[in-house]
Amino acid sequence: MRAVNYRSKKLPPRISIVIPARNEARNLEIILPELPLVHQVILVDGDSVDDTIDTARRMMPGIEIIRQTRKGKGNALACGFAAVTGDIVVMFDADGSADAAEIPRFVDALLDGADVAKGSRFCPGGGSEDITAFRRLGNYGLNLITNVLLGTRYTDLCYGYNAFWAHALPELELPSTALARRADGRMHWGDGFEIETVLNCRFAIAGMKIVEVPSVERLRIHGESNLHAISDGFRVLKTIWAERQRSRRPRINREPVVLPTRQQVVAASTRTQPVLLIDVPGRSAEESA
Repeated sequence: MRAVNYRSKKLPPRISIVIPARNEARNLEIILPELPLVHQVILVDGDSVDDTIDTARRMMPGIEIIRQTRKGKGNALACGFAAVTGDIVVMFDADGSADAAEIPRFVDALLDGADVAKGSRFCPGGGSEDITAFRRLGNYGLNLITNVLLGTRYTDLCYGYNAFWAHALPELELPSTALARRADGRMHWGDGFEIETVLNCRFAIAGMKIVEVPSVERLRIHGESNLHAISDGFRVLKTIWAERQRSRRPRINREPVVLPTRQQVVAASTRTQPVLLIDVPGRSAEESA
């Protein structure tokens, strides 16, 4: 996988920001005006019952609105990724915890040769206004297990503020958005909050060059988080093991990937307007330039 060297060509990369949201109208009023002017902003709505969609259109008339095909953050991101037309994908939460002012930092890491710019609250310069001591301890344990099993050096496995080159999307093999919802109400694997772990494992397994970017997690502005430390922690642990086992299977035995089309876009328009390296064995910086 070889990215275009935008530094040498002096070409500005087109940036697509993907925002999964469910009942985040009050937060969107605050975060959307903070976003930089980019090629594309995609809001993926998860069956909101408040004014999430109307608020998004009011605050940013050029935003693209997509309705996710099932439920869960993982499915929302997959639907958003399918609508990306830019060169760089930025994952951005709608609850106000992500700082839009940090986006240039992520983009710079990619322009300097990384395949993935991985946000971290625990590398030098990072921090969190929200994480509890219990969750911090759990995150440390999950990092340790992942680093041992996958040979990575992550400091913040579960943080979802990431950016990566759009050409890497086929390598991720996310669950097809065309799959129907389960009759029993359970989510398909990869549709839930485990998506961040799935992505970070697959970035590493695919041999991508990952650079950690210091990020400060802010407090959620309005509403309550859907995260559940213990149950979600066990789901992440299960995800780590499942991804390690998956990496050992030949690609031909994996489920085929069926990406959605842009017909899923409900209303679309385009709004134009020193880090810690995680080394991949056998991969040099020049190979990603």
